[in-house]
Amino acid sequence: MAEQLVGEVTHYFTRIGVAAVRLKGRLRVGDRIHIFGRTSDFEQVVGSMEIEHQRVVEALPGQEIGLKVVERAREGDRVYLVSE
Repeated sequence: MAEQLVGEVTHYFTRIGVAAVRLKGRLRVGDRIHIFGRTSDFEQVVGSMEIEHQRVVEALPGQEIGLKVVERAREGDRVYLVSE
């Protein structure tokens, strides 16, 4: 399996379990991602993401998205796209 850096967590909203991610690459709903940092290390499939509170199925480099995550993410964590 290969991993490609697609973004970085800029903020985490504890109450709603959402990470704000600034993208360096394209990301789509259904993609498998790996979130990795000093204390974070988990994989998940992208289930839902938003830009400015609007649901989107694809986001592009340079955009900032809200990403529902299955575990706590932290500022500075890196987001990798996992490909087989």
